[in-house]
Amino acid sequence: MFLRNLVAAVAFLYLLPACTTKQEADLLVHNATIYSVDSSFTIYEAMAVKDGKITAVGTSDSLLSIFTAKETIDAGGKFIYPGLIDAHCHFYRYGLGLQTADLVGTKSWEAILDSLKNFAGSHPDGWLVGRGWDQNDWQQKSYPSNTELNRLFPDRPVILTRIDGHAAIANQKALEMAGIRAGQSLTGGDIEVKDGVLTGILIDNAVDLVYSKLPAPDKTQMKAALMDAQANCFAMGLTTVDDCGLDFEEVRVIDSLHKEGSLKMRVFAMLSDSKKNYEAIFKNGKIKTPYLNVSSFKVYADGALGSRGACLLQPYSDRAGHTGFLLSKPEHFDSVAALLYKKDFQMCTHAIGDSGNRTILNTYAKYLKGSNDRRWRIEHAQVVHPDDFALFGKYNIIPSVQPTHATSDMYWAGERLGKEREKGAYAFNDLLNQNGWIPLGTDFPVEDISPFKTFFAAVIRKDANGFPKGGYQPENALSRENALRGMTIWAARSNFEENEKGSLEKGKYADFIMLEKDLMKMPEAEILSTSVNATYVNGQAVYKR
Repeated sequence: MFLRNLVAAVAFLYLLPACTTKQEADLLVHNATIYSVDSSFTIYEAMAVKDGKITAVGTSDSLLSIFTAKETIDAGGKFIYPGLIDAHCHFYRYGLGLQTADLVGTKSWEAILDSLKNFAGSHPDGWLVGRGWDQNDWQQKSYPSNTELNRLFPDRPVILTRIDGHAAIANQKALEMAGIRAGQSLTGGDIEVKDGVLTGILIDNAVDLVYSKLPAPDKTQMKAALMDAQANCFAMGLTTVDDCGLDFEEVRVIDSLHKEGSLKMRVFAMLSDSKKNYEAIFKNGKIKTPYLNVSSFKVYADGALGSRGACLLQPYSDRAGHTGFLLSKPEHFDSVAALLYKKDFQMCTHAIGDSGNRTILNTYAKYLKGSNDRRWRIEHAQVVHPDDFALFGKYNIIPSVQPTHATSDMYWAGERLGKEREKGAYAFNDLLNQNGWIPLGTDFPVEDISPFKTFFAAVIRKDANGFPKGGYQPENALSRENALRGMTIWAARSNFEENEKGSLEKGKYADFIMLEKDLMKMPEAEILSTSVNATYVNGQAVYKR
C-alpha cells in the first residue's frame, strides 16, 4: 500500500508542471472590446500574439490562464479593431506632396497666389510645384488663367495641380519647357486656349506633358516622402495601403526600405499602365512578401467629374455638347485586358463617368466570361448607368469606391449630371449588393487621409456641418458593420490577402488599432473627431498617442 501511494505521489508531482505550464506569447492584450471582423463579426475580450501573428482570441480570464507574455496590456476597456486598409490611395505621391506647396482648402485664385509667394520665399530654387486647388470651392468657379503666374515667376517654371490630379495650371515658362503650344491636340487630354493664347490650364493627359519635365526625385527624397507618409498613415490607424499607380523602380525602393526595416507599412502596389512596367514585372515575376504585394496594374479609363474629364454617355448638364473623354482608345483597354488575363495579373481601372464605366465593364466581360475569381476592380465606379449595375455581379467585377468623393462632390454633382443621372452616382449600397462585398478607400491626397472620414461619409453621408439634413442620397448609405468590413476584411479580399490580414483571427498578422470609443456605437457627431490611441503592426507598436 505504501509503495503504491508513493508511486502515485511521484506521478502526480511529475505531471503537475505539465498541467500548470503556460504557453509563451510576445504580447497579450486583455480587458478590451475586440472587434474581430470575422465572418460572424465576433467580439472578444483578449488576444495573444506570437512571432507577429495572432495565436489566440477569447475571454480575458481564459487567455490570462493560458498565456504568459513578454508584454501584457490591460486595455482598460478600450476598443480594438483590425488595422485599417485603404483600398485606394496614392501613398508615395502623398509623401512627395508633403514637400510641395499645399493648396488644399484655398478659397480663391488670389489666395493660391499668396500661398505660392510664401512657399517660393522658403523654397527659392528649381520648379515651383503645388497641389490641391479646386475651383468648385471658389466664388468664381471658372478656371483661372496663368497671367499672374507669368508676372510673378517669369523665369521659374510653375505647375499647380488640381485636387483630383486630373487638371493643372502651368505658367508660360513651364509650358515652354514642355514644348506646349496653342492649337496642339492630344488623345485623352485638353490644352486650353483663349483668343489664341495658352491659359495654362491642362486637362488629364496634357498635365503629363509638363510633369515629364520635372527632375525625378533621388532615393533620399523618395525615402523621406515614404517615411513622412508612413508616419501620418500610422497615426490614422492605417496598416496597409493600396498605392494606385507606381512605376517599377519606385516599387524597388519601397521593397528596399521594407528590407532594411525602416518602412513597416504594408503596401499593395498597383503598377502604372506603361510598357516599361509590363516588361519589368513580367521579366521578374509577381512580388509577394509580408509587406509588399505587386500583382496588379492600374489603368485609366477617363478623367474626373470635377474637371469635366469624366466620360459621359450624354453631355454634361452644365456644359452643352461636352461629354468628357476616354484617356486612351478602347482598343488599348482591350489589349491590356487580354495581356493581364493571360499573365494572371489583376486589372484595376479608374472609371468615373457612366460611359467610362460601361467601356471598362464590357471590356472586362469579354475576358472574364461570367463567374470567376479574378477580382478585377473598377476604381471609383463613380457614375454608373442603371442598365450597367448588374454587370458587376454577373462578372464578379469589384467596385472599389471612396465614400468621401460623395460628400465632397455633392454640392455640385447635380449640376454636372442632372438629377436623374445623379441617382446612379456614388451608389455604394447598390454596388455592394452586386457581389455582397465592397472595398473602401480615401483616394488621398485627392481626399483627406482620415479613414474615419471614409467611415462617416459611407454611413452618415453628410459633411462636417451636418449637411444635408437626412444625408446625401441616404438610400445608398452603408451600415456601420459593412463600412468597417469595407475598410478591413473586404479591402484585404480585394487584394487577395484575406487569409493573412483584415480580421483578428488565429494565424493572421497582428495588425490592429486601439480607440478610446466604440466606432460601432458612438454618436454620429463624434465619428469625425475619432483619434487613434495606438497602431500595431506584427504585434509591435508603430504609433502611440
